[in-house]
Amino acid sequence: MKSLRLEYSLPFPCQALEVSRSWYYAWLTRPVSKHAQDEGRLEIEIKAAHKRTRRTCGPERLQEDLAAHGVKAGISRISRIRTKPGIRCRQIKKFKAATNSRHRLPVAGNILGQDLAVTAPNEAWTSDLTYIPTGEGWLCLAGHKDLFNGEIVGYALGSGMTTDLVARSLLKGDPSETASRGTHPSFRPEKPVL
Repeated sequence: MKSLRLEYSLPFPCQALEVSRSWYYAWLTRPVSKHAQDEGRLEIEIKAAHKRTRRTCGPERLQEDLAAHGVKAGISRISRIRTKPGIRCRQIKKFKAATNSRHRLPVAGNILGQDLAVTAPNEAWTSDLTYIPTGEGWLCLAGHKDLFNGEIVGYALGSGMTTDLVARSLLKGDPSETASRGTHPSFRPEKPVL
């Protein structure tokens, strides 16, 4: 209406929009409603919650995050407000198994035979591979633990599960390797910074 008012005299836009002149003047001087003021504040809060949740949440989980930060809003209102700036949750890829059990590589036998009673350090180790979610993506960790005292004896971090990653983690934990570097056999690498 304001843009039409600049080009035409007042009676024409009022007639085209089917409103009275008194309504137009009342609309010009009317203060912004509390609901409209809350909309702007709520849009900022929704953007912040969207960022906090790594852009992965829909309206229901955004409502939970907002409630945890002291902001009350209905799911329908959150849905409507988040469409204005185009906020959409990022689609997460479904889990894909990283293990290929149909390979032709040799499989190591179970030497311990479930007998986990160990009497000395470096007698038996256990190992595992896992993915760790970070802000920059997934990080792969290969680690080895001494069954005698439960301490981590070797680990390596990488972008994917590779044989090189496992080899690097074994080298960090190999007592003969650490002895050749002039360190004590019970050498333990520093904790990873995640």
